Amino acid sequence: MSVKPILWTAASAAVATGGRTNGAWSASGLSIDSRNIADGDLFIAIQGPNFDGHAFAAAALAAGAVAALVSRVPDGVSADAPLLLVEGDTLDAMAALGQASRANCGARMVGVTGSVGKTSTKETLRHVLAAQGPTYATEGSLNNHWGVPLSLARLPADSRFGVFELGMNHAGELGPLSRQVRPHVALITNIEAVHLEFFDSVEAIADAKAEIFEGMSADGIAILNRDNNQFDRLAAAARAQGLGTIWSFGTQDGTDARLLDVALGATSSAVTALIQGERLAFTIAMPGKHWVMNSLGVLLSVKALGADPAEAARALSTLQPVKGRGVRKTITRANGDVFTLVDESYNASPAAMAATLGVLGKLDVPAGGRRVAVLGDMRELGATADALHAGLAEPLLAAGVDLVYACGPHMRVLFDRLPADRRGAWTETSRDLAPIVADAARGGDVVMVKGSLGSRTGLIVEALVALDTAQNAATTPASTNTTTPPDAANGSRG
Repeated sequence: MSVKPILWTAASAAVATGGRTNGAWSASGLSIDSRNIADGDLFIAIQGPNFDGHAFAAAALAAGAVAALVSRVPDGVSADAPLLLVEGDTLDAMAALGQASRANCGARMVGVTGSVGKTSTKETLRHVLAAQGPTYATEGSLNNHWGVPLSLARLPADSRFGVFELGMNHAGELGPLSRQVRPHVALITNIEAVHLEFFDSVEAIADAKAEIFEGMSADGIAILNRDNNQFDRLAAAARAQGLGTIWSFGTQDGTDARLLDVALGATSSAVTALIQGERLAFTIAMPGKHWVMNSLGVLLSVKALGADPAEAARALSTLQPVKGRGVRKTITRANGDVFTLVDESYNASPAAMAATLGVLGKLDVPAGGRRVAVLGDMRELGATADALHAGLAEPLLAAGVDLVYACGPHMRVLFDRLPADRRGAWTETSRDLAPIVADAARGGDVVMVKGSLGSRTGLIVEALVALDTAQNAATTPASTNTTTPPDAANGSRG
């Protein structure tokens, strides 16, 4: 078993935060959740609008935390306990740790954002870069004003590459995150109609995403999707920010990473691409055109970071799906029926829904089985929500989906538009729908579950996994963390 490196000592953390500490301790990790403490963690007591992490400091120390970063001595904790006591907000102190880590690390850094595919692209970069040097990447979707400084504070000094996901759902949020990370490379996967509850137009979303350039120096490299209709707007924003190098990926002539040929399979895709003049043929161990397109951005990012695109392309053949984003599981019921569960429950948007339904349409279904889509509401679409949900009828039918189960008020609009023979059931909530779907799934079915995190379609996944006689809980999503800052665990940020 490898020994985790020391990230912080009592002395170095005190210097970084301007705080004062009791005793000598060394931390090999950091956590803001007292229920997920690992031995050696520094617990950071974040105070938010609906919680106060100080109330969990005693539990964190009892669970193995070496110290707690606090702004006061918490109840139930003795004054001589291992505390890092700081003035002001502990979130600011955590940000100070992050900035100290960033300053002490010579890694080449890439920031990843976009309306769809951020986390999957970030994990792909982690996977392909790890074969070429020590690589650190943000965990899960820690991409906001809590997650980014926490991730930076966890950055090992000896990293060669750093991969940071940056998210937002309002204008003005991404720029401060980018200024913390200071990426050498910025990859924007795409701009789509998400978060329209908070933006007047897709162009406004593009402008908010372009804030990622604010933390970059003039020698930074912007990597943009040439096939996206916001390419010119993003490129202009990069130039206005002083970036002199803009690389593009897509299907058009003249792109830096150009798709030449692709064979989309049920479980993988065979790709031929030209990466700045180098012809590469590779296999992505994930299905779907969206994975193919994002892989081009990944390989360009690899080159921009000074690593080898050809080696990275080979590593794509061993890529694994991210939890809640395409993980498949064979479920064997007590009666012997076997069906396939495709867990896409982590998040959803119109573009992501359409892409996932396209994948579902290509999956092999045994004789007697059905393609079943279980869909929860897509959130934060504002006045366009009903129309965008209704618009899913076409990709559903094009994918040959046999039966649709749906939950949420907006999904009711879609459900009512479907032919009667495609309607399984609709309920107000995912909790109500879960037992219905669990009862309906039968041998040979391929059941895909997808919805925004807030629609809690993970409950449906849990109900289906619970049917498995093997009881493999590894693919069951964790329940909502009520002590973690809400936005820190919020997958709705685009």
